[in-house]
Amino acid sequence: MASSSYTHNGLYVLTMMVSTMIVACAGSFYQDFDLTWGDNRAKIFNGGQLLSLSLDKVSGSGFKSKKEYLFGRIDMQLKLVAGNSAGTVTAYYLSSQGPTHDEIDFEFLGNLSGDPYILHTNVFSQGKGDREQQFYLWFDPTKNFHTYSIIWKPQHIIFLVDNIPIRVFKNAESVGVPFPKNQPMRIYSSLWNADDWATRGGLVKTDWSKAPFTAYYRNFKATQFSSKSFNPNSDAEWQTTELDAYGRRRLRWVQRYFMIYNYCNDLKRFPLGLPAECRRSKF
Repeated sequence: MASSSYTHNGLYVLTMMVSTMIVACAGSFYQDFDLTWGDNRAKIFNGGQLLSLSLDKVSGSGFKSKKEYLFGRIDMQLKLVAGNSAGTVTAYYLSSQGPTHDEIDFEFLGNLSGDPYILHTNVFSQGKGDREQQFYLWFDPTKNFHTYSIIWKPQHIIFLVDNIPIRVFKNAESVGVPFPKNQPMRIYSSLWNADDWATRGGLVKTDWSKAPFTAYYRNFKATQFSSKSFNPNSDAEWQTTELDAYGRRRLRWVQRYFMIYNYCNDLKRFPLGLPAECRRSKF
């Protein structure tokens, strides 16, 4: 894991300039989400300001947004399963439906007490994924709430943790790579058992004596970009890069010290050559 000497940098805040937005005021989980499975293992409380998902040996649980989104910024604060969370996965993602679905993933892979969580990210377009990047975090995500964000624009997708960019996936349609831009997506989250692969490739199984496993959610906010911004001729800033020089430095810091897997560096996985988007500039 990365040296703790870098931990203080996690407190820095990235300033982002996003033009022409319609901000959806943060409401309550009652208004914005439906509890979709797991019976009473999914709960909304504190007047709609807090949501929890739980997993036991019988079932996990999940929720989804009432609305669909096409471009925007999604923010959610999560506090992950504490203690021995080996075998569990907390998934938080955007997805459309169907065999050619699009998807933008955060997945938190549990681990034994004292070991770091692995943050797994992926992007699906037209039903194809296999674009994984994985990270350790520079803090304990079980002690406090932290903000996990997705910025989705026609030219790129940015993953952020506490407003620090950890990954940019650029639109590479010019070299034949499909990009998620036509299918509205809902927000989903689930807590489920994946001990056949989640922790050390399935070597460490879920300890059901520690159940129930519970993750918490708060402070959801969705920011949708206005239709005016969809016109490439109407708003020049819409076409500019999202990250300033400081943001790019933060991104390099995370990728240098905390990234533990990048599909674009996996030559064994792609013996015939890396995917086309991997051969393009990062920024």
